[in-house]
Amino acid sequence: MRWLVGLFLLAQGAGLPAAAVTCEDIDHLGASYTICEVTADEDLQLFLRDSAGDILGGFSAVENDTGRELAFAMNAGMYHQNRDPVGHYIEDGIQESRVISSDGPGNFGLLPNGVFCIADTLRVFETFDYLDRQPNCTHAVQSGPMLVIDSALHPQFIANGKSKFIRNGVGTSSDGSRAVFAISNNAVNFHDFGTLFRDRLSLPDALYFDGKISRLYAPSLNRSDFGWQLGSIVGVLN
Repeated sequence: MRWLVGLFLLAQGAGLPAAAVTCEDIDHLGASYTICEVTADEDLQLFLRDSAGDILGGFSAVENDTGRELAFAMNAGMYHQNRDPVGHYIEDGIQESRVISSDGPGNFGLLPNGVFCIADTLRVFETFDYLDRQPNCTHAVQSGPMLVIDSALHPQFIANGKSKFIRNGVGTSSDGSRAVFAISNNAVNFHDFGTLFRDRLSLPDALYFDGKISRLYAPSLNRSDFGWQLGSIVGVLN
């Protein structure tokens, strides 16, 4: 029996790599969410097209194209009918589409919206702040609306809003060292989704990715959502 204990302790202390992403189910205001936390030193990327230039559209396609396994992934940002990004998009330092700073129809145009930037740090920027700062993002995707801006909820959110959907998004810590991705497992309104990031996760800035089509790949939870073909995808490669 001692040798079993010894092997366990050896494995615990032998410098084995920690899981790249920590995912868990949590409750907030009577709804269930799955959250996945990623630190800035992980291989977090955006994925849109394969090596032939075609839209990947799904989690398995990312793995097939890169030849690597995903530790975590979810849809990231809104897309047109052809699945091109609605707003700003950068992948591997190459800009595919520009920033859209004007208001417009739908959730994307519900200003303020924002940009999720992957660089040495992980940041959610309000769009005009992003334009002012011009951060050097290796990967970036614009979406909207912002959920939390400097620890304040989006000004147009209503506490008892009747519009409820499965929703997903990302929040970042004040020092840029980590990002927390969340998807609701129940239909929720924007207000409650925003308070998840501000009050439950204590993150000062958070951005909405999408609703209805929201999907998560979290192998540590034996979860791989299926459904519509996706546009841009965010994920961590092992």
